Amino acid sequence: MENKMNLGVGAIIVILIAAFFGIDLQQFQTETRHDPSISSESTKSTPSKDAQTPFKHENGSDDVAKIERAFRLKQRDVQVRASGRVIAILPDDNEGSRHQKFILKLSNEQTLLVAHNIDLAPRIANIQKDDKVEFFGEYEYSDKGGVIHWTHHDPADKHVSGWLKHQGRTYQ
Repeated sequence: MENKMNLGVGAIIVILIAAFFGIDLQQFQTETRHDPSISSESTKSTPSKDAQTPFKHENGSDDVAKIERAFRLKQRDVQVRASGRVIAILPDDNEGSRHQKFILKLSNEQTLLVAHNIDLAPRIANIQKDDKVEFFGEYEYSDKGGVIHWTHHDPADKHVSGWLKHQGRTYQ
């Protein structure tokens, strides 16, 4: 009788442990399967920490409507993913952290300044007017349409890592 009781308790413990690890493995697999930073043609300066990213775009959709709403409500710190066409290439900002700067026009005609930190990520080489650039970064309101930054990894691992994609290459 005592052996049956021990077997029953042992079986319950094994099931609980298996359930615990099974749930964790499922969450990890879901996060990495839909991780937008995983790309075979990626050119990253450091490994990505994007598995924590809660922003999944499984059907190829983007956040243009979310950006439009953030602009209308004058919001900041809004994590977004979208793409646009380059309408202007600006000189680099070399004050403090260096940033490559250019202006994108989204599909809804809204414009965004992209400020890409080139101290933490590679610069986009050979970018030209009318090129398509996809981005995953943080939106900040400005009266001219907004600014996208955090398009790079976070060396302190406290912020969601962002990226830019241009001509099949990922810059992070």
